[in-house]
Amino acid sequence: MLTLESFEEASEIVKKVTQETKLIKSSYFSDLTGNKVYLKPENMQRTGAYKVRGAYYKISTLTDEERAKGLIAASAGNHAQGVAYAAHKFGAKAVIVMPTTTPLIKVERTKSYGAEVILKGDVYDEACAYALELAEKEGYTFIHPFDDPAVATGQGTIAMEIVQELPLVDYILVPIGGGGLATGVSTLAKLLNPHIKVIGVEPSGAACMKASLEKGEVVTLPHVNTIADGTAVQTPGEHIFPYLQENLDDVITIDDDELIVAFLDMVENHKMIVENSGLLTVAALRHLNFTGKKVVSILSGGNMDVITMSSVVQHGLIQRDRIFTVSVLIPDKPGELVRVASIIAENQGNVIKLDHNQFISTNRYAAVELKVTMEAYGTEHKKKIVQALEDAGCRPKVIRASL
Repeated sequence: MLTLESFEEASEIVKKVTQETKLIKSSYFSDLTGNKVYLKPENMQRTGAYKVRGAYYKISTLTDEERAKGLIAASAGNHAQGVAYAAHKFGAKAVIVMPTTTPLIKVERTKSYGAEVILKGDVYDEACAYALELAEKEGYTFIHPFDDPAVATGQGTIAMEIVQELPLVDYILVPIGGGGLATGVSTLAKLLNPHIKVIGVEPSGAACMKASLEKGEVVTLPHVNTIADGTAVQTPGEHIFPYLQENLDDVITIDDDELIVAFLDMVENHKMIVENSGLLTVAALRHLNFTGKKVVSILSGGNMDVITMSSVVQHGLIQRDRIFTVSVLIPDKPGELVRVASIIAENQGNVIKLDHNQFISTNRYAAVELKVTMEAYGTEHKKKIVQALEDAGCRPKVIRASL
């Protein structure tokens, strides 16, 4: 099962398909939290995520006969790419069942490794059920994304690398979907040094692990709703659950809005693209109730499609008051638009969009509405611009920004 010997074996085997992802010291998050924060950038793996570790190690333990039957997996994307890539390396057929909500980039990249992709169900659990049906019907060998000790062992090789590079690490933050990564990392971390604390982080809209640990048994959520699609799991793994009960020190849950802000933090301060599930541990840094510790955040993946990326950036800028919309009422006469624009310019605001509505009042000469969407440096700058408009008699009202 999950022994030190198996982890050592897996660590050597996965080197055949992984890239070296050395820890990155984060001055930004260190200053923000009062801890020494390091990032483990698994988003830089060939397949864009850590999942190739567990997939490759699991497939390496199969017999030639099991591989010859063909491999099948269910995944929201990253495990799919891991299995497809590993199967290609072993010369085995791979069939991947993915939820219909999977980002296009993950679907296309999975196909690029030679796998057959089937879209089925709205969430991972529905895709998994269909994959198990096909495995029984066609005789494929099923590769579970998390509820398999061999897969968890492969994922745990991340902890081996962390401890080798940072022997005195105090805390490791690990994302949780079904629990495979958390199982491997927490189990190996405790085997190497029982004093290391491992904290799991999952989206509040899919907090199946927190619910299960609190109840003391595996719990199935009635539904999940989160932008962290890679961790949108209703039921954690039953076979690996005992390891998590024993080795996981705590679980932090993160709201989707926090992931949006975390994305901006990573792009602006580290110039890295990290997908929403991989950002869970970044958002969790703001929840830590201690200082002066060495903390490693595992960035589990970076497979995000451009449309999602664009949406997250826009919402993040709005959340941080870097973009906002204000409605002002002005007389409908020449020069008023210029007057408002001048006030904004004098206060270093940058106009993005204007919407001039003459029919806000039956008497348009008394007042027309002007909606102005603009860029600002943040909350204080936004307040300064709004106050300037107020002082000029424009009766400003901040409304929901729409880009």
